[in-house]
Amino acid sequence: MTTRQSVMLLVVLVLSLPGLFHSFKPLFYSKSITHREITRIAVLRKTAEVCRDTAASKGLDFNLIIDNNLSAGKVQKACLSTDTSTIMFEAAIRTIYLSNAAVDLLFLLSAAHHFDDETFKEGRDIITKGLSVVKGHTKLGNFFGGRLSLGKICHTLQDFYSHSNWVELGNKAPYSALIRPDQPLENLAGRNIPTCRSCVGKNCTNNILPDVLNRGLLTSGYFRILFSAKPAGKCSHGGFFDRTSRKDPVGGISKDTLDSSHGLSHFEAADLAIRATMELLEDIRLAAGGKNFMRLMGLSQSPVLCFVIDTTGSMSDDIDEAKRVSFEIIDRKRGTGQEPSGYILVPFNDPDFGPLKMTADPDIFKRQINSLTASGGGDAPEMALSGLQLALTAAPPFSEIFLFTDAPAKDAYLRNTIVALTESTKSEVTFMLTSIAAGRRRRRTSQGLAPRAMSQFDFQLYRDLAQSSGGQAIQVTKSELSLATGVIVDSSASAVVTVLQAAGNPGRSSNFAFAVDGSLRNIKAYITGDSPLTFTLTSSTGVSQTSSQSSGPLASFTTAGNMRRLSFNTDNQTGLWQISVSSNNPYLVKVTGQSSVNFIYNLVEEHEGAHGDFSLKEGRPLSGGNASILVTVTGSDTVKVTDITLFDNSGPTEVKGSLQSLGRSDFLVTFTGIPAGEFVLILKGEDTSSNSKSTSSSFQRQGSTQLKTSSISVTAQANNTNIEPGNTISIPFTVTTTTDGVINDSVTKTFTMLVSNDRNYASTSPSSVAILAGSGGKANGTVTLTAPSSAPPGTDVTLTIEAKSATATDINYVVLRFSVTAKVTDVTRPVCQVVSTSTCDSSSLLCASSHWKFIANFTDGINGTGIESLTISQGNGTLNMSTVVGAGGDNITLVTYTASCCSQIVEVIAVDSVGNVGTCVGQARVLTTPLPATTSAVQATSSEWNTFLWLSVVFSVLCK
Repeated sequence: MTTRQSVMLLVVLVLSLPGLFHSFKPLFYSKSITHREITRIAVLRKTAEVCRDTAASKGLDFNLIIDNNLSAGKVQKACLSTDTSTIMFEAAIRTIYLSNAAVDLLFLLSAAHHFDDETFKEGRDIITKGLSVVKGHTKLGNFFGGRLSLGKICHTLQDFYSHSNWVELGNKAPYSALIRPDQPLENLAGRNIPTCRSCVGKNCTNNILPDVLNRGLLTSGYFRILFSAKPAGKCSHGGFFDRTSRKDPVGGISKDTLDSSHGLSHFEAADLAIRATMELLEDIRLAAGGKNFMRLMGLSQSPVLCFVIDTTGSMSDDIDEAKRVSFEIIDRKRGTGQEPSGYILVPFNDPDFGPLKMTADPDIFKRQINSLTASGGGDAPEMALSGLQLALTAAPPFSEIFLFTDAPAKDAYLRNTIVALTESTKSEVTFMLTSIAAGRRRRRTSQGLAPRAMSQFDFQLYRDLAQSSGGQAIQVTKSELSLATGVIVDSSASAVVTVLQAAGNPGRSSNFAFAVDGSLRNIKAYITGDSPLTFTLTSSTGVSQTSSQSSGPLASFTTAGNMRRLSFNTDNQTGLWQISVSSNNPYLVKVTGQSSVNFIYNLVEEHEGAHGDFSLKEGRPLSGGNASILVTVTGSDTVKVTDITLFDNSGPTEVKGSLQSLGRSDFLVTFTGIPAGEFVLILKGEDTSSNSKSTSSSFQRQGSTQLKTSSISVTAQANNTNIEPGNTISIPFTVTTTTDGVINDSVTKTFTMLVSNDRNYASTSPSSVAILAGSGGKANGTVTLTAPSSAPPGTDVTLTIEAKSATATDINYVVLRFSVTAKVTDVTRPVCQVVSTSTCDSSSLLCASSHWKFIANFTDGINGTGIESLTISQGNGTLNMSTVVGAGGDNITLVTYTASCCSQIVEVIAVDSVGNVGTCVGQARVLTTPLPATTSAVQATSSEWNTFLWLSVVFSVLCK
């Protein structure tokens, strides 16, 4: 074994040991403040502050107390003036903090990612480069990618306060230079300057040298898990796994937890980390604007409207229907709390697909979808799954995507990739299929083209993908399509939850029971399957209605093609309901409703030990092994969770999980010995939302996406998740085969590999890998990915690596996400120089009749990227701007602001093309001495007063 192999083996060994991570603990740790809590508190507080400021600018009341005890429900209700599901908000926060936690796993030995070893410049570079990536994502509307990048830099920023001596130096405010590369890092302890002395026993209270504290020198602890070497006299991080802490000077200065070396300062460090994270979020808000910042935080009660549309010649009727239903949704919900949070459109045909069009502006989306025309094709399969892949990686998690086509998928080889993406994102896909079986008469479209025939084999692919994701495969004629698109209107409502979804076995009657609780309203049921099919709906009180009654005591229903859509007549009949279905063909039953009570979940990997660390686990759980799922219940004040189970109705097989409450509405659910199968996650409990406190009703929610098990394990780890335009990165991966969740090192196998990315970037990968004798049950390979030189910064690219068994009956995968980021050479913020200002007369009884003017110049320097936007963050006046070229060749943006004397303060925000933010504040001074009658109220006659006022505004700008 080589030295390198020995080192790597040791790294793998220590990574598997409990309690290793050396930072604020990523998720949960006794009474200490964790990375999760720091991030959550900062996001909630900053979001609430933005909502408060927005309300103030509109003259509205905002009564929420902003402190560390906020919840997502309280913030959303205060911001959106409604009490609905917070699932999108909670999902966004979870994405940020799970990405935060991943830094400890992905960059454990990187000193700069944790501000260890006095790597202050390198740590700041990670933060500022990552900040540019977040702003780039937000600018392009890639909010999910922005959250992933945001979580990573939050971890590094937060670690500064627990790993350095910033707190011990007496600082009471965050170190703003860490997010501002144009500011110098001052008073850094040099490498040859001793900073610590040994602790006395376990007492490390006074181990930082007095000279270091007196001189205000900044230092951080050294950390090594493999070696004990550190520069002479330097502080260590401390703790069992830090080998440097046993070398003189012994001990450490970490404040990660209450029992760390400097644990007495833990809460102070955590408070500064919260405030620093809020400062970082404020910089993003100023660059992105309040509306885009809210979208980045996921603060919305309605999902995105996402269409993937075949644009070949026979699709003209379908395109017209997609336009009609989208326009109906937009026009009916515009300006309301149920307006979609965004719009995504992906056209496809053959051989083209895309480009993906994403916007938050309904009028832009209208123009985009209105520009679609049906032309060409009509006689061949289309690139349906390639278009769907684009949509799945662009839409937020838990989205519903609608795909319109009348043709088979030409790119059926992407089937497993689509399944992997739906499992990873928890998004549902519903297929609107307007082809009919060969041999039947086909109605011609408005262009005179007949819809293309789709065989049952072709339809089965769409059916399988729909069922796997929790969506539906609706097959109708062109004339029936308008009846089927009601499902799109249903899904666009706010707070839609899944109560039940199950596949039925053909050839026999099946009974499907589901609980209706007091919070459910607008209940719908969908039964999709070919005729003949009959059903009976039975209420909790025993009243029944059969499929022969299109309108009955329980529901009214319509039929469109193979779909029956039932709308329940009542919302308040709680208890156990039942749908009985009989059919000789495969079918799907789905029950939904609107409710604030829902849940989100992620498969996580638990790092055993007292510290209880978790990281997001990509791919499928292992057959026969154990699995941990992190569950957050939204709107849970009225429910008590009693059971969370994995259920496979084809068995039927049920695996009950062991629940561990993690505080708030979070649960860790552990499943032991999961058998092979395809499961859905079902959450059950007791609901008291509409009953007296002494009574309760059954409560049930179901995860739509199937969870499949696999005996294959695929792992991959990239050293860097950023890729520069024109550059190539390499991603090593490992494939193993397992038995009962444990690597089987006694077998030899070959796996087929399929690697794809949603941007169609150039990539290389092996077509297969083999586990050979003596390899320890592992096969290794490498994928390369090259970003084109024209790739815009802020673009995200999703890479899927999947391994398939020789029999093609078993697959597993890993999904990796990368950000395209260009080298940022412009780190200077726009600079403001005040040109002139005018005054307001205090003797004026009617301030609205008097006005004042503020004039300033913004510059971004000769090497700057140029000022891209100017906005007023405070003030109710009028802003005008123009651009001129200065004497030195730099562009100067001249700002003129005019307002009534009722509004005497203005703050102008300037953002350059890479997101650097500059501010300029002006304030009209009030003349206390009455002006002569012949003097205008907007200008004093005293040149001395104008000079004083000009200096006052300049001073205000400099202080800002």
